[in-house]
Amino acid sequence: MGWLAVFFGAAVLIALTPGSNNLVGLHHGMTHGLGPSLVGLLGRLLAFALMVAAVAAGLAQVLAASGYALTVIKWVGVAYLAWLGGLILYRTWRHDPAAGLPEAVAGPDGAAVPPGAPLVTVLRKEFLVAITNPKAMLIFTAFMPQFVDPGRGPVAWQVAVLGLVYLLAEFLAGTVYIGAGAAVRSAALTVRARRNLDRATGGVLLGMAGALATSPT
Repeated sequence: MGWLAVFFGAAVLIALTPGSNNLVGLHHGMTHGLGPSLVGLLGRLLAFALMVAAVAAGLAQVLAASGYALTVIKWVGVAYLAWLGGLILYRTWRHDPAAGLPEAVAGPDGAAVPPGAPLVTVLRKEFLVAITNPKAMLIFTAFMPQFVDPGRGPVAWQVAVLGLVYLLAEFLAGTVYIGAGAAVRSAALTVRARRNLDRATGGVLLGMAGALATSPT
């Protein structure tokens, strides 16, 4: 089972890489705290599980043969990241400083989310950012298949096992970022500092959208 250990180590390194998924997890940690954000992380894992199932069903071959499919995924991801980042900046710059911010800072879509907000809100954001992330699709269609060896048994079974291992790696990485966000939240930052963090989050998301838009498909 040494191949699984090697894959797990590589998967953890990839999952820990800063990106849109981890940035949203960090922001959720700052906005909702540790518990709700960890539950929301299930939305990301669900999206990735669907990708693994698609690869097991043969989607990897379809995407490899069709540059158009990856292009569509790429531009959907660009649009969604730009939408999230733009709304965060719009809502934070529009906010009246004299009125003060609510206890919970703005969520990833820029809307203020009070403590105890429905978990479906966090789940939905995590799911949508993950499912529209073409880099994640490339992980499952280009990186993961490198560890598949027909000599070890049915390919679909190996893809399922590798997928579960990657989901574990993603859960660990997501927990790290969410925990960092929750630590920032517990530090009782000032209203100005929270607003600046929201603006920085929006700016980085827009930057990621721009980088994705100009990257090769």
